[in-house]
Amino acid sequence: MADHSDEKAPGWLERQVWRVLKKPGEPGEATAEQAAAHDILNMLEVLGLVMLEVGQATNEVEESLRAIAKAYQLTDARTIVLPTVIVLQSEQAGGEVRIQSARVAGGRLDQAGAIELLTARALRAEVSTQDAVAEARRIRSAKPRFGAWMTLVGHIVLTVGFGMVINPTAQAIPIYVGLGAGVGGLVLLSRKLPGLTATVPVVAAFGVTLITTLVLVHVVGGEPLKIIAPPLVSFLPGTTLTIAAIELTNNQVVAGASRIVYGVAQLLLLVFGVFAASTVAGTIRAGTVQPTLGPWAGILGVALVAIGFMLFMSAPKGALPWIFLSLAVCYGAQALGVLALGPALSGFVGAVVVAPFARIASSFRTSPPAAVMSLASFWLLVPGALGFIGLSGVLQGGAGGVTALTTAGISVLAIALGAIVGVSLSRDGGRLLRLARRK
Repeated sequence: MADHSDEKAPGWLERQVWRVLKKPGEPGEATAEQAAAHDILNMLEVLGLVMLEVGQATNEVEESLRAIAKAYQLTDARTIVLPTVIVLQSEQAGGEVRIQSARVAGGRLDQAGAIELLTARALRAEVSTQDAVAEARRIRSAKPRFGAWMTLVGHIVLTVGFGMVINPTAQAIPIYVGLGAGVGGLVLLSRKLPGLTATVPVVAAFGVTLITTLVLVHVVGGEPLKIIAPPLVSFLPGTTLTIAAIELTNNQVVAGASRIVYGVAQLLLLVFGVFAASTVAGTIRAGTVQPTLGPWAGILGVALVAIGFMLFMSAPKGALPWIFLSLAVCYGAQALGVLALGPALSGFVGAVVVAPFARIASSFRTSPPAAVMSLASFWLLVPGALGFIGLSGVLQGGAGGVTALTTAGISVLAIALGAIVGVSLSRDGGRLLRLARRK
């Protein structure tokens, strides 16, 4: 009897040719694996977009996407994350390449908290890819928690709180209310008419500066830029510049540099409005010095900033006490930093405590996700306001403006380094606690 043990089974050659030539989507044992990988890429794409749009740094987004891909057994996922672009590729998905653009970061606090919770579930592979995509899309398109009128009230309260943090005169408070209402109305108008988005900062800065120069500085007294800056708080790119510095210090050169250019462009739009108004009305001069409210104004200002954030940035339910607590801790740490290191480096101390506090606080059942508290705290550090005042001073030709601008740059770097140290302490501390519990 002939031995056929070395011969291949009938149809072997045909099956190998079919396996090579079959098109994606046609039945076959490899199609199920590719379909699963395709679903994972879908999930990574939508999650990454939302994370970028709520203001997470690109290095953090890239880290999270790779960890999620690993949790779902997509072992060869390649990711490139820029501030407004995500590129994904996987050989397990048939070599598919995904390129998707994101909106410019500016998401609300409720969106930031919701995507952090969803990301945490995805990191533990506790949610199906389809459910994760559906939930991420819901978060991305969700309407604000508060309507237009309450958002306007939030902007007014945020303006007053921001102004009180810098210790104004008593006469400045009603002026903050009026200017905050006017600028808040422009912000809401730009949301309805996106074509006006680029011009609204210029118009707002021009109007606020013109009114301040012609009328208000003679009523309030003191430094006029302290009247001008608080109503424009929603345009100040403090968080953008801080995230940019974090990205640069994490070797995300393209992302960090492009975000810095965007942040500086936002500042220049505001400065152009100030310059145009000063050209029309004359040089911005300080009014008669009047007594300020005192140190207690800063504490009350922090409380008002927390309320303003809740309304204007649509914080999730139950978040207000925790936002206030995180702002108070950040403000207190920064005040200590002024005594220990001076004003320019005080932001380092404030930023160091943000991540550890947010991580510890988020472990309580009633607290919001850490991202909600972190974003609010970074806004309070206001490096954007320092940069705005510094650039405005340069345009006025004063040597003090150059000094203020240099101080602003140092402050941004100090805050970024503090944030990195705080995140490292938070992560390493968590790992040490887990190791200690195992022992």
